[in-house]
Amino acid sequence: MGEGSPNSAGRTARIVLGVDPGTLVTGYGVISCTRDTLELLDAGTIRNRGEQSMPIRLKRIYEGLQALIDRHHPDEFAIESAFYGKNAQSALKLGQARGVSILAAVEKQIPTTEYSPREVKQAVVGKGTATKEQVQFMVRALLRLQEKAMLLDTSDAIAVAICHLHRARTPSARHKDWSSYIAAHPEKIRP
Repeated sequence: MGEGSPNSAGRTARIVLGVDPGTLVTGYGVISCTRDTLELLDAGTIRNRGEQSMPIRLKRIYEGLQALIDRHHPDEFAIESAFYGKNAQSALKLGQARGVSILAAVEKQIPTTEYSPREVKQAVVGKGTATKEQVQFMVRALLRLQEKAMLLDTSDAIAVAICHLHRARTPSARHKDWSSYIAAHPEKIRP
C-alpha cells in the first residue's frame, strides 16, 4: 500500500493490521506507528454465529477484513499463525479462517507476515508462555488505553500488530561494527 501515511503532525506513520483468526470470532487491531509512538486506530471483532455454514462464516471474515483494509489502508498485515492442537477439526477450521484472512490482505497487495502465538507473547509480554490476560494487560499499558471492556480476541490481534512493529524495529542480524550499525540506523545519531 505504500511507504506509510502522513499523520496529523505531518510525519509518516506505518499502519499495521493485526489479526487473530477464528471462525466464530476473528479479532483485529489497527495500529499506527510513528517513530516510537504507537496509536490504536481501530480494534474489535468480526463475529459469526455457530449455526451459520462454514462458507458463510468465511465470507463474513473476508468481507469484514476487506472493509477494514479499505477504511484504514494498512501498509502491512500481520496474522497469528496456526498452533498445533490435539483437535484436527479445530485446526482445519482455524486454517480456513487464516486462509481467507491472508487472501483479504494479499488481494490488496499488502505485505503479510505470520507470527506464532509464542512469538507474539514474547514480543509483547517478554515471555512466550504468558496468559491471554497478561497479553491484554500489556497491550493496554503499551497503548495507554483506559480501562474498558475488551475481548481477549481483540487484545490478541492488537498484540500481533505490536509484535510485527517490534520485530521490524529489532534487527535480526548483529552488526559487525559501530559504523555498520550507524549506517543502518541514522535516526539514532543526534546532531
